[in-house]
Amino acid sequence: MTLTAPAGIPADLPENANDTATPLPHVDFLYLSEADMIAAGVTDMHQCVDTMEEMFALFAAGDYRMTGESNDSHGAMMTFPETSPFPNMPVPTEDRRFMAMPAYLGGDFQTTGVKWYGSNIANREKGLPRSILMFTLNDTDTGAPLAFMSANLLSAYRTGAVPGVGARHFARKDSRVAGIAGPGVMARTVLLAFMDACPLIDTLKIKGRGAESLTRFQEWVRDEFPTITTIEVVDTIEDVVRGSDLVSFCTTGTGASGSENYPTIQREWIKPGAFFAMPSLCNTDDSLLESDITKVVDAYGLYETWYEEFPKPSFEYIPMVGQKWMDLVKAGELAREELVDIGDVVSGRRPGRQSDDEIVIMSVGGMPVEDVAWGTKVYRNALERGIGQKLNLWTEPALA
Repeated sequence: MTLTAPAGIPADLPENANDTATPLPHVDFLYLSEADMIAAGVTDMHQCVDTMEEMFALFAAGDYRMTGESNDSHGAMMTFPETSPFPNMPVPTEDRRFMAMPAYLGGDFQTTGVKWYGSNIANREKGLPRSILMFTLNDTDTGAPLAFMSANLLSAYRTGAVPGVGARHFARKDSRVAGIAGPGVMARTVLLAFMDACPLIDTLKIKGRGAESLTRFQEWVRDEFPTITTIEVVDTIEDVVRGSDLVSFCTTGTGASGSENYPTIQREWIKPGAFFAMPSLCNTDDSLLESDITKVVDAYGLYETWYEEFPKPSFEYIPMVGQKWMDLVKAGELAREELVDIGDVVSGRRPGRQSDDEIVIMSVGGMPVEDVAWGTKVYRNALERGIGQKLNLWTEPALA
């Protein structure tokens, strides 16, 4: 038996682009370093937003699988105990965890993959990112690996691209002012996606805790977007929100301190027509639960599964505004129909922005199908461009 076009590999690739099309049981896979990923286009935000739109249409059609009984789970997380009889077992410092996020995506993807990462806030003292991520892409038919790739940029760009999908459908096209809390990696990719959707943005308001991170972020913005002519460092969440056409909270945190301490939006601060994309901790006052506020989620099933997996109220453990909405839906205090799945908007089942004054809040939880979608696209780019290192798993398995 020969494998001429494994699942997930376009059949029309150049002959020399895919040496993995070898007779089974011989299995090769592609290793992609971070430099390889950049060369293969992982930082192409426009293509990433396009890919997330394609993924959400498939998601809305049900052509995907994640983990858990509902097939909608975010993944499996391992943490460490407060005390242990084993002296070498790590203690649970802030954000210390390991996580596996597997998924399958159909359509033109037809691939399966898993993002695996370890995280520890203390990494920053070592000059490392808080989380170090790798992604494995597999042939869905055989389970054989197609690629093993550096995934910090993969994950960062797909995370930022989801607010970009929301902005394409819900932000006013004449938007000029963006407000962001948290000048880190997530803020960079969210701003890249906002600029892709709303290129008229010329003013940025940014709130941060440290002078060094704020300076770095401002330097990056000036280099990346010369058309942003005004950058204002602000002191409060209210300052971030007031007068902004697009807003995103990109701060890090586990939410363990309680929802009363999440950054909270007051309705009186909001400019008519504003779009909010929230991939991080966020709370709202009760007036923003009213039916005239459009409430968008990346996937209803994701929040419903979190609701089943965590103690109640689940918003105390999952600090996404969509989780607050889910608690209220389950309590009968908010109608299910008020939560709009972005996949239904992308696929035309529900409308995007309907008026200039409409206020839209989008909760972004993040899903492993996003990693599969963007990982597959970048992998195919690498094949077409001859990027990466081919590695051999086996010529013939010893235990077949």
